[in-house]
Amino acid sequence: MSESKIVAQELADLDKKHFLHPTSSIQQQQEQGPGFIFTKGEGVYLEDVSGKKVIDGMSSLWNVNIGHGRKELGQAAMEQMNKLAFSSCFATFSNEPAIRLAAKLAEITPGNLNSTFFTSGGSEANDTAYKLARHYWILKGRPEKKKIISRKRSYHGVAMGATSATGLKPFRDFTNSLAPDFYYVDNLSAQSLREMVETEGPESIAAFVAEPVQGAGGVHIAPENYFKEVRKVCDDYDILFITDEVITGFGRTGKTFGIEHYGVVPDMMCFAKGVTSGYAQLGGVVLSESMFDDFKERSVGTLLHGYTYSGHPMACAVALKNIEIIENENLIENAKNMGEELLKGFKWIQGERKLVGEVRGLGLMGAVEIKSNKGPLSPIIVNEAAKQGLICRSVVFDDMDTLVFSPPLTINKQEIESLINILHDSIYAIEQKFL
Repeated sequence: MSESKIVAQELADLDKKHFLHPTSSIQQQQEQGPGFIFTKGEGVYLEDVSGKKVIDGMSSLWNVNIGHGRKELGQAAMEQMNKLAFSSCFATFSNEPAIRLAAKLAEITPGNLNSTFFTSGGSEANDTAYKLARHYWILKGRPEKKKIISRKRSYHGVAMGATSATGLKPFRDFTNSLAPDFYYVDNLSAQSLREMVETEGPESIAAFVAEPVQGAGGVHIAPENYFKEVRKVCDDYDILFITDEVITGFGRTGKTFGIEHYGVVPDMMCFAKGVTSGYAQLGGVVLSESMFDDFKERSVGTLLHGYTYSGHPMACAVALKNIEIIENENLIENAKNMGEELLKGFKWIQGERKLVGEVRGLGLMGAVEIKSNKGPLSPIIVNEAAKQGLICRSVVFDDMDTLVFSPPLTINKQEIESLINILHDSIYAIEQKFL
């Protein structure tokens, strides 16, 4: 047995014995071991311990926006860690990278979004937004405004508040004690939101939260005027509007932030993932200037919410360099252009393969629905694609049987063609078995 196979087997055995994987099948892990043990990444490619290279059609978890192996971010991290690896931002302490990143976010976020509370990731960002919304109404003398409305098929994370806001029921069923005061409306109907507000009473509603494009729920794109109607409902009933840009931020949809496609500005915006392209753990919530003014004017004593790594100097330094690369390399424009190529490829496959139903996309977020009376086939296609050299993801909830994609924003036309060809061949292989 070769040395690489010996190492791979050793790692697989240790993985099964000691590593409880997130969002994974424990049974599959124990029976088959890890699907891949990745050791290297470069551009849109990942390489495993055996030397096999695959296209990372998901940017790992929708987040490696500038691609793998960018030494600039490693250099930025090293330089900051050599100066100041960590310091607390509690008790008004601060650091230069956090200050400069907050200022940069105020510059690039839409409208009057102006002040950032930093977290370690997206779940924490969402939990923070809900707590800040409720605290805001307490400060305004309206503590009864505490209910949070989200959308069916939404995903907002796995912390307790984020799980409770998530509109995908299996995630909520994972635990038997959800946080109270969370409600769910139809994912593409602003009228459904208005009806829920009127049923529950606007005096009890703190906020409405929505992803500009629903990601983990299957890449669902809102109708053209949906968010304008949502903004009006929130304005009519004095409800805070929160956008969850954890997946859609930092160029993913062909705009800096997904909500910019719809011409409205939220009161709070959650972000994570693409802010560092996954090279460091960072997230946050950007508040509107008017909200921040109310906090400054009405708060007394200490804001009793914060994470150890809020404003982490190394992570913020990495984020600043990451945003600089996104801007200097015109990756947002590339996401728009390559997204059009990706969708064109999906439509070609749709015309060629009987298993393919609806296809859709916005920027470098895309989905291919699978239609079959043989049960969910998208997980089987994902496995076949992995064998052929492509990482993608299946979404199987309720009546959905969908493949989803979000390749790095650096992807080029030739790499898009390779992705499409592997996807086509993988679907064809499954058709031969099941049709």
